[in-house]
Amino acid sequence: MTRKNTLASLAVAVVLSLSLTASKDTKTLQENEQLKAQVAELQKENGQLGNNLETVTAARDALTKENEALKAEIKARKTKHSGTKASS
Repeated sequence: MTRKNTLASLAVAVVLSLSLTASKDTKTLQENEQLKAQVAELQKENGQLGNNLETVTAARDALTKENEALKAEIKARKTKHSGTKASS
C-alpha cells in the first residue's frame, strides 16, 4: 500500500511539474512574441529616424551653402562700397 501511495504521489508530482513547465513555456512564448513585436516597432522607428536624419542633414547643407553665398555677397558689397568711398 505504501508503495502504491508513493508511486501515486510521484505520478501526481510528475504531472504537476509537466503542467507547470508547459505553462512556463506558454508564458515564455507569449513574452517572445511581444518582444518580437517590440523589436519590429523599434526597427521601423529607427528607419524613420534615419530618413529624418538624412532630410535634416540635406536641409542643413543647403542652408550652409546659402549662408556662405550670402556672406560672400555681403563681403562683395562692402568691398564695392569701400572702393566707392575711397575714390570720392
